[in-house]
Amino acid sequence: MTTISDQTYDEERALYGSRDLIVQRCRFEGPADGESVLKESSNITTKDCRFDLRYPCWHVDGLRMERCELTPNCRAAMWYVRHAHVLDSQLHGIKAFRECSGVRVERSDIKSPEFGWFLNRVRIEECEVESEYFMLRSRELVFRRVILHGKYSFQYAQNALLEHCELRTKDALWHCRHVVVRDSVLDGEYLGWYAEDLTLERCKIIGTQPLCYCRHLVLHDCEMVETDLAFEKSDVQATIVTPVVSVKNPSSGTIRLPAVGEVIMDDSSAAGCVICMG
Repeated sequence: MTTISDQTYDEERALYGSRDLIVQRCRFEGPADGESVLKESSNITTKDCRFDLRYPCWHVDGLRMERCELTPNCRAAMWYVRHAHVLDSQLHGIKAFRECSGVRVERSDIKSPEFGWFLNRVRIEECEVESEYFMLRSRELVFRRVILHGKYSFQYAQNALLEHCELRTKDALWHCRHVVVRDSVLDGEYLGWYAEDLTLERCKIIGTQPLCYCRHLVLHDCEMVETDLAFEKSDVQATIVTPVVSVKNPSSGTIRLPAVGEVIMDDSSAAGCVICMG
């Protein structure tokens, strides 16, 4: 491994095509405003670096990033990357990850609109995130202890497991498939519409009109707070442990709960059953 320390680069493709490189305490910034510093590189480790230029890590095979800062100017930082591990870093540029596989992010602060599109095999743990359209059309996901703020998250996501997460997000999990969420808070309007094989276990669900137009929807021992017009046109098996404001026209299945303010069945095709256990 070659080590580069305490340097500043601002030119175009400054370290293009590097192999087996450790970059530490370096700054990628300056008047030349160059792009693509590490493009087409492999087996790269960056430690305590500051990235203030665009597109630094495209087509990198094997990237480890520790205690690095990616500023808002560092847009589209990691595209087409294979095998990336980011730890204790700040990812603050728009579209930070896209079209990557084998991504792991831990203990990092993410402020990145349109983060994580079209990713495959992703693990994110102990991170706080601000992002819109977070993880669009990504698959094979594991999320643990993630706090998310931002609209339209996990749309079209597939094969995902979320545990001990807090999602403050409108229109989350639309059109998702084969997703399990456990011991998490899901706070936002219109949760999970058009989802297929979505399972929620011991979750707290907050917001209007959740879980409509779903197929094979399962809820185990979930709380539902200020939720009205729930489960419209959904095929659902649910056990709810709190009262629900209203349930509307579930297409099939059984919903068990302690109390419900109103059950609206004004669609002749709605065949779901609501059972009050209180």
